[in-house]
Amino acid sequence: MYKNKISIIGTGYVGLVGGVCLADFGNTIINVDINEEKIEQLKRGEVPIYEQGLQDMLDRNMEEGRISFTTDVAAAVEESEVIFISVGTPPDEDGSADLTAVLEVAKTIGQNMNGYKVVVDKSTVPVGTGRKVAATIQEQLDERGANFDFDVVSNPEFLREGKAVHDFTHPDRIVIGTESEQAREILSEVYRALYLNDVPFVYTNLETAEMIKYASNAFLATKISFINEMSVLSEKVGANVQEIARAMGMDGRISDKFLHSGPGYGGSCFPKDTRAIVRIANEHDVDLKVIQAGIEANEYQKKHMVEKITGRLDDLEGKTLGVLGLSFKPETDDMRESPALTILPELIEAGAKIRAYDPQAMEESTWRLKEYEQDIIYCANEYDTMKGSDALVLVTEWNQFRRLDLQRVKDLLANPVFFDLRNVYKEKEVAKYDIDYIGVGV
Repeated sequence: MYKNKISIIGTGYVGLVGGVCLADFGNTIINVDINEEKIEQLKRGEVPIYEQGLQDMLDRNMEEGRISFTTDVAAAVEESEVIFISVGTPPDEDGSADLTAVLEVAKTIGQNMNGYKVVVDKSTVPVGTGRKVAATIQEQLDERGANFDFDVVSNPEFLREGKAVHDFTHPDRIVIGTESEQAREILSEVYRALYLNDVPFVYTNLETAEMIKYASNAFLATKISFINEMSVLSEKVGANVQEIARAMGMDGRISDKFLHSGPGYGGSCFPKDTRAIVRIANEHDVDLKVIQAGIEANEYQKKHMVEKITGRLDDLEGKTLGVLGLSFKPETDDMRESPALTILPELIEAGAKIRAYDPQAMEESTWRLKEYEQDIIYCANEYDTMKGSDALVLVTEWNQFRRLDLQRVKDLLANPVFFDLRNVYKEKEVAKYDIDYIGVGV
């Protein structure tokens, strides 16, 4: 059994959630980041991201002394036998993952290694990164003339934003890529709480574990793009995509997961990972036609939402649209690759003014959409967006938007038109209030 502390380098989404949850499993965690302001905030017990259940779990584990925060990467490396690399891998212009931060951490580990270490790649990284991390560490050891054993493990995360704490503590599986029996045993102890709950553990080599993450996300993203393409065709032929998806989902070979049509997928994973796996394939002279088509279909779907709105309202010049939801999905403040970042600018370019509300993402929106700040009014609540608006547009399906007072909606709108881009409502239900309802593929 490992005896020392676990260090998690990086306190972004994956690193912070992972650190807090591993502490809750009974481990002693050192969360590390070079961002001094963020570390000071965390030392005060303040969570810098919105994630359901994370604050309560952090409070509990800080009180029990199982988690601490520091900017001293070197000291954390020296103190720990297990080191998780959880830094960002943002996409380069060509779609490939930028490994600068990952390899910089590997370099620091090699410079400060003082005994056997298990180095765990938790960041989403291209195939072959684990070998690069190992080579980088070894180069530093050679420069020092040091001779310490270490193992590099790939342990990809499968967290849904908004449900990350639940997903970490109740995973479908744990993937561990390693060829070392010692590293395997140590990681089994790190995740001992999950072993006791009979969570399946999948052991592979490094390359397979790295591919599992990309393959999983690419499949799910493509499944979303598929049903969105069916929604476009359904609108043309008079079919109902919700009923199509429901019947398809009854087939056990397909399942109903991710068969919900809407304005396209977004977030920090699907867009980045689909582009990255296509780039990896290109480097090996493989053409991933299905995944590439899914990427293109997703971009089209966002623009198709704009076409639906402009097609129904004709000239948007001088019109005001009330927009519900800015984050890429409910229960998060994350707007990375959100459909709103495509839809709102195009509506504004067409002449519209926007009244917007999101329960968590408005602060982020103010800088992501700063170029359009003169055309966007951020409102106090969902009903405030509707006041005098020429139409209502539901972009993100937060729970509080699922039971709107439709009579109040009708009374507040200057023009009773409702674009439901998530198919939260039924046309018959909305029509009772003399509101013109436009869904997706229905």
